[in-house]
Amino acid sequence: MGAKLKELLRSGKLVKVFCLGQLCHPKLVELVGLQGGFDAVWLDQEHVGLTLQQIEEAARAARAAGLDSFVRLAPTDYATVMRPLEAGAGGVMAAQVRSAREAANVVKWARFYPLGMRGINSTGFDGRYGSMQMRDYFRHADAESFVAIQIEHIDAVEDVEQIAALPGIDLLFIGPADLSQSMGIPAEWSHPRLWQAFERVAAASKAHNVPWAILPFDTESARRCVQLGCRMLSIGIDMWVMQRGVKAFKTEFAEFFVGS
Repeated sequence: MGAKLKELLRSGKLVKVFCLGQLCHPKLVELVGLQGGFDAVWLDQEHVGLTLQQIEEAARAARAAGLDSFVRLAPTDYATVMRPLEAGAGGVMAAQVRSAREAANVVKWARFYPLGMRGINSTGFDGRYGSMQMRDYFRHADAESFVAIQIEHIDAVEDVEQIAALPGIDLLFIGPADLSQSMGIPAEWSHPRLWQAFERVAAASKAHNVPWAILPFDTESARRCVQLGCRMLSIGIDMWVMQRGVKAFKTEFAEFFVGS
């Protein structure tokens, strides 16, 4: 579930997570766990459209490998936000949120009373398949569920103080690519205005004691973000790993690719 992530973030530890989307498979989740060093995997339903069965299988593999898991999704409606939690994912990460009002909807859909009004069904993994007393289920599911809000549009940056102040949010996660695009400076990673936006998120995070995360462009940007107070780095995406692996093999066996 998401309890481990929440505890690591509370402790001030730098958390490392890995993204699985196009190649999301239980074996790759196990591989990440066996490599060590990562605390969780996040599953990209927003861009890939993962099915609930894929989420269930990946979340189960993550639990077996000692990893937490959360699902990035487009928070279009209640069912979209709630179902990954019942499928066994440790949490949800809402993409393309642009206001505190939209963030509040995510909390309402993902949490039980008094923070939210999530529908009651204890027959999923977070209710231990119906084996828990109902009151225990409410308390246990809310304590373990992880709710992250992506800050990846300039509108969200402009409202970030209000977003960070909302009860029930465990993490602010900067999406630098979409954020830069919304600012009219796409992929200009060193642009001062982009870093000013990061700094504003960092300040709101500190003021409201809500940790923040980012998918860094490179080691230098990761280092700089950690210095700003970032507590979670998303390092690696399945397709990037595949691309780099293929290139590494072609380099190692370069003599056999001459003229190819």
